Amino acid sequence: MQRDIELDTPVLTLPVKPAVLGRKGWGAFIVALLVVCAVAPLLNLAVPQGSLFHMSDYAVALVGKIMCYAICALAMDLIWGYTGILSLGHGVFFALGGYAMGMYLMRQIGRDGNYKSDLPDFMVFLDWKALPWHWTFSNSFVATLVLIVAVPGLVAFVFGFFAFRSRIKGVYFSIITQAMTYAAMLLFFRNETGFGGNNGFTDFKRILGMPIATQEMRMTLFVLTGLTLLGFFLFARWLVSSKFGRVLQAIRDAETRVMFSGYNPIGYKLTIWVISAIMCGVAGALYVPQVGIINPSEMSPANSIEFAIWTAVGGRATLIGPILGAFIVSGAKSWLTEIYPEFWLYFLGALFIAVTLFLPDGVVGLVKKLKGGAR
Repeated sequence: MQRDIELDTPVLTLPVKPAVLGRKGWGAFIVALLVVCAVAPLLNLAVPQGSLFHMSDYAVALVGKIMCYAICALAMDLIWGYTGILSLGHGVFFALGGYAMGMYLMRQIGRDGNYKSDLPDFMVFLDWKALPWHWTFSNSFVATLVLIVAVPGLVAFVFGFFAFRSRIKGVYFSIITQAMTYAAMLLFFRNETGFGGNNGFTDFKRILGMPIATQEMRMTLFVLTGLTLLGFFLFARWLVSSKFGRVLQAIRDAETRVMFSGYNPIGYKLTIWVISAIMCGVAGALYVPQVGIINPSEMSPANSIEFAIWTAVGGRATLIGPILGAFIVSGAKSWLTEIYPEFWLYFLGALFIAVTLFLPDGVVGLVKKLKGGAR
């Protein structure tokens, strides 16, 4: 008697690509979109100033500034949280985008400056006779948009190409990035570079020929910043859920194993490094017209360290965490610098130490733990 033996043949199932956002995620995204595009403009422009529900111009400027910071925190999460590369020099990319926009805004002043000259006031004061070569396209808004992306991206590509090819990692990479931003800050402090020296650029009057100090323009910049933040968030969600994003996380967890699997980590790290730099450059360009000034202090190492603090406080490798971290820390900074300005830096240091010791997964990690405990 013969028995038929059926062999179980294994079936290979490919992993299903996760959705960019779930149902709850899309619901929260739509709510945020409505707040940025409808609720905030309504509260600022339509609700009378004496009303409890009026959103003041100060609040518009503050939230707009923090949203620029949130874009930087999101960029930091891509390079640090998902790739494992701690950069302490992303402030330089933020400032480069800001200077590109600032140059355009300075040209928009025209002859309305203090010296009634076609040259910016600081150039007249320093007895410059003509615009330097790197100001050639500064009068074109389209060229400015290109430079906002191209300049931080090119600087990041050149730096990252040599750094990653040299296999510089860990604390050494962090120190080098901090040295880069400090060197750039010293360079921009020099008057002969044509970037306004210590004072930088300020006294902006128009953008695209329209007054920049009006309530309507401030709200327009606020909405554009909010839409950019939401757009970058969706892009980051799509990126980290793709094959490219999974390779980045594998590089973070075991770069040597990734190399043995046939992938070249250098190309992946360089690509995400450039993307994060461009995001910071765009944030800097949106920041300048809302704040009204850009100077070399934006390149200080302390600013770049704050990017990392926002990401750590919110929660690395979560995307939404760094955005929350930027709002929490920057909101606390705005409040504490008014009430206890001499204690702000102590608070910032204590916050970073406390998060590192007791909340390694940040605020988002704490919320997840609380939800898990509640069940």
